[in-house]
Amino acid sequence: MILQQFMPKVQLSMQQNKIYKIYQLLYDKYGPQGWWPYINHTPSYHPLDYSFPKNQDEIFEVCLGSILTQNTTFSSVVKSLNNLKELNCLSSQKIKNIDKETFKTAIKPVGYFNQKTRYILEFIKFYDSLNGSVPTRDELLNVTGIGEETADSILLYAYNQPQFKVDAYTKRLFLHLGFIDEKYKYKDIKNLVESKLKTIIKNQKDLIIVYQEFHALIVQHGKNFYSKKTYGAGCFLKDQL
Repeated sequence: MILQQFMPKVQLSMQQNKIYKIYQLLYDKYGPQGWWPYINHTPSYHPLDYSFPKNQDEIFEVCLGSILTQNTTFSSVVKSLNNLKELNCLSSQKIKNIDKETFKTAIKPVGYFNQKTRYILEFIKFYDSLNGSVPTRDELLNVTGIGEETADSILLYAYNQPQFKVDAYTKRLFLHLGFIDEKYKYKDIKNLVESKLKTIIKNQKDLIIVYQEFHALIVQHGKNFYSKKTYGAGCFLKDQL
């Protein structure tokens, strides 16, 4: 078992808070994840270093990766980002100036590359207009191609804002554990997790770290137990809650 190396101060009610208990169990199993991984950082994952992103280029890389990862695997995103790195094209300015067909070829591994090229170019207009300021969730959702999951990914990992990111693994996990039913929408799952964690984690910096780690831990756990049907087969969580 991996020793817990980060665990925020929480109120005494933590034992009754099963959402936080899931976080504890996953952290015990997999340890700190060091997510978001950065192409230009060695190693790309940085467990227990929560000082990222360190500059505007890394902020933009997270935003770019969050759009590229729509409807695909992160391994495909890494291939596309490496292609862009080889072209020296990981900044908003350089993407604006590169030949569009060259850009499309570079991001081809993620699929839907015509659509994602349009989304990225639209996002760059918005990103440049920010002049380094932090966007609101509503502002992001008004950008073409930015849905709730992408917006929360950008806010949580690029701007260190307390917005929990929900993905397909999250819904499958909570369905299997009986916390939700099929009718739950993105916002319902997000509100469930955030409301439960906010009751016991009062320090915002700790809360952001838990959101970041929790999402990454669910992804790691999801790859093992929730990527193929029957979802949850072999998952150890239910017996320990």
